[in-house]
Amino acid sequence: MYIHIPWCVRKCPYCDFNSHQAKTGIDEAHYLNCLVNDFITEWEQSGKQTLTSIFIGGGTPSYLSASFYEKLLEQLDKRVSLDGIEITLEANPGTLDADNFAGYRNAGINRLSIGVQSFDNTFLKSLGRIHDSQQAVKAYQVARQSGFTNINLDLMFALPDQSVKMAMNDLEQAISLEPDHLSWYQLTLEPNTPFNANPPDKIPDDDSTWEIQQTGQSLLKANGFHQYEISAYARDNRQCEHNLNYWRFGDYIGIGAGAHGKLTRSNGGIIRRSKKRSPVDYMNGNFLSQQQVIDKSGLLFEYLMNRLRLKEAFRLQDIIDLTGLDDEQVKTKLQQAIEQQFLQQKNGNYSVSERGHQYLNELLMMFL
Repeated sequence: MYIHIPWCVRKCPYCDFNSHQAKTGIDEAHYLNCLVNDFITEWEQSGKQTLTSIFIGGGTPSYLSASFYEKLLEQLDKRVSLDGIEITLEANPGTLDADNFAGYRNAGINRLSIGVQSFDNTFLKSLGRIHDSQQAVKAYQVARQSGFTNINLDLMFALPDQSVKMAMNDLEQAISLEPDHLSWYQLTLEPNTPFNANPPDKIPDDDSTWEIQQTGQSLLKANGFHQYEISAYARDNRQCEHNLNYWRFGDYIGIGAGAHGKLTRSNGGIIRRSKKRSPVDYMNGNFLSQQQVIDKSGLLFEYLMNRLRLKEAFRLQDIIDLTGLDDEQVKTKLQQAIEQQFLQQKNGNYSVSERGHQYLNELLMMFL
């Protein structure tokens, strides 16, 4: 299950997520009640399936109190067991957020994802972040002291005027803290963001970005981080189970303003459901914004859009089992990708080549 918390202190200029600057106090009790009611509906829609993970994203989930999450998880646990499942919370490195870390851990959250983005104050300022590098390090230390044994750090590269050396300095600083997981991803100029309307100067070109990526991947590998997805690196047995479910085309429900969910229909195809983006509209009680049925004509693209991000191989039968498509039709498409050197095949298993990961959009277009 994905839970969306739509508020933040200040929206960053590169962010295209459904986040809203909190200008007044938030009625936590009312939003909690909405989430519980939303969950009941979604869980029943899913056939009351077993819950395997929860990811709380935003916005800035750490903007809300520890007692909010304690009450929320108590309400959910009354209906479906949360025993032993991965529960992730996204957090800002700011001092006020870090003050709540022990409370989040006591509430039942067992995985923390800290949005550092950079350890260089110049880059943090250009990204519109409200914390500094010292606060980022302190937040990580507080998280460990609070009992978190599974911590992810979010870090960006290809920042304005960032050299390979600067990017590696950031990465080395992150590695030195010894997190369990690193999400290391490229800054992109998303539509409908201030950065897209007014791009920052001196964004690294494609060649420089590729050099940063290749150098960083070697550094991460040498320090015991295994790349299992395009931008995800984990120590042994520390992959994010929640995100693996997305990328393997598993089902999930989404609750909260702007949340999305995906359920497989028993008679074929999938249903995607999205919630009202505006917190005000969502909290008025009419949660659902859109429901879309994806029929078989779009399923191959839907599957591969997620699955090709992973490093692990997949079988033709995996696609057939999850989409119900004709195996000869799928095999023909996969063979075309092999001929373009985007995919490779070994012992009946398919995997994305280095060229395929470099040109993932071009690879996906072959299946659209």
